Amino acid sequence: MATETFDFTSSDGHRLSGRLDLPDCAPRAYALFAHCFTCTKQSIAAVRISRALTQRGIGVLRFDFTGLGESEGDFADSTFSGNVRDLVGAATAMAEKGMALRLLIGHSLGGAAVLAGAADIPSVAAVAVIGAPFDVKHVTLQFGDRLPELMEKGEAAVDLGGRPFTMRRTFIDDLERHDQKARIANLKRALLVLHSPIDQTVGAENAGAIFQAAKHPKSFISLDDADHLLTRPSDAAYAADVIAAWASRYLTADLDWAEEMPEKHVVVEETGGGKYQVVVKSGRSQFLGDEPKDVGGLGSGPTPHQLVAAGLGACTTMTLRMYAERKGWPVAHIRTEVEHVKEKGDLPQPDLFSRRITLSGDLDADMRSRLIEIADKCPVHKTLTSGARIVTREADG
Repeated sequence: MATETFDFTSSDGHRLSGRLDLPDCAPRAYALFAHCFTCTKQSIAAVRISRALTQRGIGVLRFDFTGLGESEGDFADSTFSGNVRDLVGAATAMAEKGMALRLLIGHSLGGAAVLAGAADIPSVAAVAVIGAPFDVKHVTLQFGDRLPELMEKGEAAVDLGGRPFTMRRTFIDDLERHDQKARIANLKRALLVLHSPIDQTVGAENAGAIFQAAKHPKSFISLDDADHLLTRPSDAAYAADVIAAWASRYLTADLDWAEEMPEKHVVVEETGGGKYQVVVKSGRSQFLGDEPKDVGGLGSGPTPHQLVAAGLGACTTMTLRMYAERKGWPVAHIRTEVEHVKEKGDLPQPDLFSRRITLSGDLDADMRSRLIEIADKCPVHKTLTSGARIVTREADG
């Protein structure tokens, strides 16, 4: 991944500091990440999610809103409307450089900002929000017991995330102008809502309200026991993986991601991302395949041999589950690991697939032994060991 400086001028005349994270090849699409209230472009969530998307061939811009991080301006003069203008200004600057945005990602109040600004960015096809409030006035809860003073005097010092900030009443007055419910209902973009059920800063009821207000296509993902800021690296990484996988359906306009394949029919075609990246489509499912970076790929999906190994592992696990259920054996969990090795030597050798099966449950030795034997009965095992015929022809048209 390469990171370039991408500064631009806001509609209010301030220089805003941005960083453009780019994959090792020509990006197949561009996204923007809007950080949380009083955070910066260097937040854990912003950095990790941007990096995860670049691994899938997507360029990501993350920038500091007015008065935060390395951007110019006074934070005390900022408003939510100003944040939305900053976001639209970033999209305009990207488009002027030939990098029109397809995906918006917003964290907390940044999530509210992308919901508000999406309508003014025609190129955007999908929006993902993390821990976002449904009503932007929710942010005033963070002002605590200083809110009355702020409203009376027009200005007050407040503690936000352990740091002192000066806030002005103009910020609160501006919040009254925004009808997020109407905006969400008229979003006309694919929407992904991610939220932790134990979020102590923005309660999970906000996610429910956003989801209910939105029209399809919309999706919801629970971030389980994550905190609001996704401070644990594993939580940020999980959110990043989910967003990257979900967004892949909407990022490339010239691929028919909605095409449903017939049963037992698999289609694999190039995405245009990197040299080797492909999208694999079967039925209603789609995912990416690729080659590792050391051979010129993006490393954004399993390799062809890994897909074959995955087929063997999946078939093995399913076959053992079917057998255990038929026998009524107490198998709690089945895990199959598969390693593929190309044998080297003077004479041609068949490829070697090594399986390691982990069986959990109250099983005696005879049960375990029998289940290991049954692994050889899996249909994919039989296909690989007996060989297969392949017929190839050019498609009509």
